[in-house]
Amino acid sequence: MPAPDAPAPRADSSEKPDRPDNAGPATRADRVADAALALLAERGTRGLTHRAVDEVAGLPQGSTSNIARTRQALLELAVRRLADREARVLALHEMPDPRTGGLDSLVDGLALATHRALTGNRRLTLARYELALEATRRPELRAPFDAAGARFRDQLTALVTAMGSTDPERHVLSLVAWADGLMFSCVAGTFHARPPELDDVRTGLRELLGGMLGGGGKTPGARV
Repeated sequence: MPAPDAPAPRADSSEKPDRPDNAGPATRADRVADAALALLAERGTRGLTHRAVDEVAGLPQGSTSNIARTRQALLELAVRRLADREARVLALHEMPDPRTGGLDSLVDGLALATHRALTGNRRLTLARYELALEATRRPELRAPFDAAGARFRDQLTALVTAMGSTDPERHVLSLVAWADGLMFSCVAGTFHARPPELDDVRTGLRELLGGMLGGGGKTPGARV
């Protein structure tokens, strides 16, 4: 736990922010959730208190309690905000249709999304790890956390299905496990000091997806 006089983390990380979108200005609930995520990344779950969130969000004392009265409500608010922000980082909905772009377009899109999470949104990823661990200790948080993750999983399932996967559920599990392992190793693990370059991520994904999908979906002139 940080010392009492430890500087408060900033809700607006110095890292490159999430990809721009048209969501409009942040609401007070968004500010509270962003502050909660910043605290989770900086101090872990022990540092997440209503008073600390008020301080980091720059809101009057008691504001967080008015929005999320209990700790469970605050954690659920953070989970929902995390899902929204990660969806903007990954932007899978903006990827070209792999049925027209082939395997290369799928590899390129997923590599770019993964690399963004590794290099520009490391604190957001750290907050996700804290919430994932908390969900293992709080059964009441498990359902909201899993529901948030299902949004990403369903998008991946649609992508690999469009590419002709013969077993989308198993292939998505392998793909998520690969990406999660890479991100953990490079954000919190032994490879944290040297995250991979975009081309390295692309090469790894091509090896993985090429094995799953048999190199299918290539278009004339596609890279190999």
